[in-house]
Amino acid sequence: MGVFTTEEIMRTVEMIHKENLDVRTVTLGINLLDCAHHDPHYLQDRIHKKIMEKAKRLVPVCEEVSRRYGIPIVNKRISLSPISQLLEAHDEVAPVSLAKTIDRAAREVNVDFVGGFSALVEKGWTRGARHLIDSLPIILSSTERVCSSVNAASTAAGINVDAVKRLAEAIIETAQLSANHDGFGAAKLVVFANIPADNPFMAGSYLGAGEPECVVNIGVSGPGVVKRALEVQIKSRNMSFTDIAEEIKTTAFRVTRVGELIGREVAERLGVPFGIVDLSLAPTPRVGDSVGEILQVLGIEAIGAPGSTAAIALLNDAVKKGGLFASSSVGGLSGAFIPVSEDAALSEAAGRGDLRLEKLEAMTSVCSVGLDMVAIPGDTDAHTLAAVILDEMSIGVINAKTTACRIIPVPGKQAGEKAVFGGLFGEAYIMPVHRPGASRAFIEFGGRIPAPLRGLKN
Repeated sequence: MGVFTTEEIMRTVEMIHKENLDVRTVTLGINLLDCAHHDPHYLQDRIHKKIMEKAKRLVPVCEEVSRRYGIPIVNKRISLSPISQLLEAHDEVAPVSLAKTIDRAAREVNVDFVGGFSALVEKGWTRGARHLIDSLPIILSSTERVCSSVNAASTAAGINVDAVKRLAEAIIETAQLSANHDGFGAAKLVVFANIPADNPFMAGSYLGAGEPECVVNIGVSGPGVVKRALEVQIKSRNMSFTDIAEEIKTTAFRVTRVGELIGREVAERLGVPFGIVDLSLAPTPRVGDSVGEILQVLGIEAIGAPGSTAAIALLNDAVKKGGLFASSSVGGLSGAFIPVSEDAALSEAAGRGDLRLEKLEAMTSVCSVGLDMVAIPGDTDAHTLAAVILDEMSIGVINAKTTACRIIPVPGKQAGEKAVFGGLFGEAYIMPVHRPGASRAFIEFGGRIPAPLRGLKN
């Protein structure tokens, strides 16, 4: 990286103290494939040992770097190789005991979450992937820090409808098993299309093929910074959409520079390679740290009103352009997240009925992820949930972009009631699902929706 100018330093200080700028996560990727073994106890011991060896200094180093630069590092996390690949020689009991071992290791090294209890099933599933998916309800409801992601679709392979249907069932089962926390277990599972292999954000983080043995990926978030920059400029002068895009790009540039500085420092102190900085405007429930509030600054008085999709598209594109100009190591998702429960303005819009599931789906076609932290009625049936997921997967497959679903059917609650998850996960008004049960016959066809023509790139 180049040397920071005095102006950049002063602006960064202001962003930290007044505009909620933080490093949202430092995520240490660890390759576990060398731990594979047919004996489940030996497998668990090797995985525990490797996590302890590689991650024991992660939290202390992050705290040292945070103090040195005065920049908050909110989360410290671990991402692992897809665990399904280590389960091929094991029975259906092995995933649960392995998850508890990983959860214990995460607790011992004091990280917030560990991702990688994952499977890639876009074209079909193996024995290990099936065992992992079948065990997810027990795992996600009985462990504290384990997160799971399943890639059920890709532009190259199409959509595994059978996997989507089983995952919908697993999501409902998981929510029911964690009913005392409004189904929160389901918030630790993401269903993806075109999953990125270097994403540092949970619950979708895993260490993909082609990544180093051990790597530091960093996620920086700054919706409050972008909001404040736009507020100041819009009040002080007449701005066109071109001017607004330029202001977002400039702000994203500054935020990315901060993220890469922190990421490279942490990686150097740990003695591992630096991977990527993911510049994603990931909101928190705090007022002033919201993607929804950015839309309001841009003149969308009711989030979900006509123009909301265009505003998100403008924001997402400008953030990506600013990040790419700031660093050659931008990766992950990088753009704008719209997780409903984690964004106070989005949650309130859902509660008022301004933001409905169908409009949110449209907005996901131009943002960085998809239907994220969306609460739906607890009595939603598996076929309807599978159809919602299938719609989101289709957006990703046809447009060759990452999309995902992190949906929580809240047990015992209906549309208009509130689900409370706490902390960074916030709270959300439960959104109604249009015509539940009306897609059952469609989902029952099963099989795989073939890849689109654009998937044939060779």
